[in-house]
Amino acid sequence: MYFVTSSDRENAENAETPAPADAAATIHVHSDDQLRAIASHMRHRILRVLRDGPATITQVAERLGIAKGSSNHHIKVLAKAGLVHVVQTRKVGGVTEQYYAMTGKTIELPETGAGQPEVLMRHALADIESAPPSDQRTVFLKHARLSPQAWEQFNERLAQLLTDLTEASDPAQPAADLFVAFYRPKDV
Repeated sequence: MYFVTSSDRENAENAETPAPADAAATIHVHSDDQLRAIASHMRHRILRVLRDGPATITQVAERLGIAKGSSNHHIKVLAKAGLVHVVQTRKVGGVTEQYYAMTGKTIELPETGAGQPEVLMRHALADIESAPPSDQRTVFLKHARLSPQAWEQFNERLAQLLTDLTEASDPAQPAADLFVAFYRPKDV
């Protein structure tokens, strides 16, 4: 997981995805350019590609099955927002290739206000909906009534699960995402 909200910072620090050694620990999203860049699902997908390591515009386009021009546009928006940067340049047959990487290990989003969209949730749902059918997909929605003490116990267990997932990660294996939303809904 590489996106967190301000309130999730402590739990997510245990679940960070490795970034280049020169990357800052956390990029705090606050400017309008950054918020617009993060709001795009395609740019979210590009950041997913770059979390695995630097890539060129062409490599990103091929991996996501999009046009090179579209990849170029979205990467330029992310670069302008300070979320990605060029980490390597090399000449290949008279053409200069630029390799882009994330500028931080995690990207911290500001808290959303009441009635505002939860960008992470929307991107995660779009990823789930677009994932190919597979026996390696689990989606649950469970309702429970919990005391404050039980809430805290489950929250700690979820944090440990994120830590366990990070420790089990193997870069040579296919990607798997875990999206967790543990919250108290508005009772009716």
